[in-house]
Amino acid sequence: MKITAIRAYRVELPLHEGTYKWSGGNAVTVFDSTVVAVETDAGVTGYGEVCPLGPAYLPAYAEGVRTGLREIGPRLIGLDPCDLGVLNRCMDQALRGHPYVKSGIDVACWDILGKVSGLPVATLLGGAFGPDFALYRAISQESPAQMAARVGQYRAEGYTKFQLKVGGNPDTDIERIEACAAELESGDVLIADANTGWLMHEAARVVDAVRDIDVYIEQPCMSYEECLSIRRRTARPFVLDEVIDSLSAVLKGHADLAMDVINLKISKVGGLTRARQVRDLCVALGIAMTIEDTWGGDIATAAIAHLAHSTPPDLLFSATDFNSYVTRSIAEGGPVRQMGRMAASGAPGLGIVPRAQILGDAVLHIGPHIGR
Repeated sequence: MKITAIRAYRVELPLHEGTYKWSGGNAVTVFDSTVVAVETDAGVTGYGEVCPLGPAYLPAYAEGVRTGLREIGPRLIGLDPCDLGVLNRCMDQALRGHPYVKSGIDVACWDILGKVSGLPVATLLGGAFGPDFALYRAISQESPAQMAARVGQYRAEGYTKFQLKVGGNPDTDIERIEACAAELESGDVLIADANTGWLMHEAARVVDAVRDIDVYIEQPCMSYEECLSIRRRTARPFVLDEVIDSLSAVLKGHADLAMDVINLKISKVGGLTRARQVRDLCVALGIAMTIEDTWGGDIATAAIAHLAHSTPPDLLFSATDFNSYVTRSIAEGGPVRQMGRMAASGAPGLGIVPRAQILGDAVLHIGPHIGR
């Protein structure tokens, strides 16, 4: 079986709640997502999705996905999509870095591998643990009172883990954490996610002020070294996210005792192939994980679900259901949240079928006789 063509589709994903806000005054109202289709001479097509959280979050942006695909796509025509190691090495040779560009192709090839083998991707990744898994809910940055009100709203939807978007004014962030903590019930988990937004002196103030609150501190500062400094100043459990982008980053963090949990974003590391490597390393080292991505719709959420469902439950801190945040469904068969929990599809591959009328016409088509 050989890859005969690669297509990309641009899809806009509006938010149910209108806007999503995080540190640094960043906000998104409509996400720009790229759906990647990898076609083969066997008539089997696989799908992936890449949706950066705007251009100011990570070194990734929506148009960059499509531009990068123009560079690497022609090099992939004629390769076997099931040879995932060969495929990823070829992409790395064609384009140094830019892992998010490669993620959609890699995920699409996992979808193909599942379809031709007749197995769900979760089985190929190690097998599904249990019937489903727990999700967290991100609480967009608002006033302390508004964010506290969201805790009860989301708990009614079945969530028990709440990730607060902080990383703003330290005094306001302390109020946000205190207000939301006051709304917690037994078994609830609270995470204060600064998304790199605090300077070191600000982060030091916050962690000291909340030292008696049962809250996880997530990615307080921009650099690994800054985060490590704050980690050493607090007894609160610690999560690293934006700086965890490779196997070496996990190994360094483990050696330095820099974190208790990591957030593993599929597109940030380049797709399911690399995400599985990071996941399995964390399992071997005993590091808990939240399985997620930068954002996305039904296809990205399906990839998250398969990786999360195949992760041992004691090391799966949480996962996310981005398709429930947006108003537009881009594929049939996408995972559906049920009372704060989700399951991967048992159908072959990712278990999704894109909605052609939503995708529209391809914005990019790469084939053996087709220009970029």
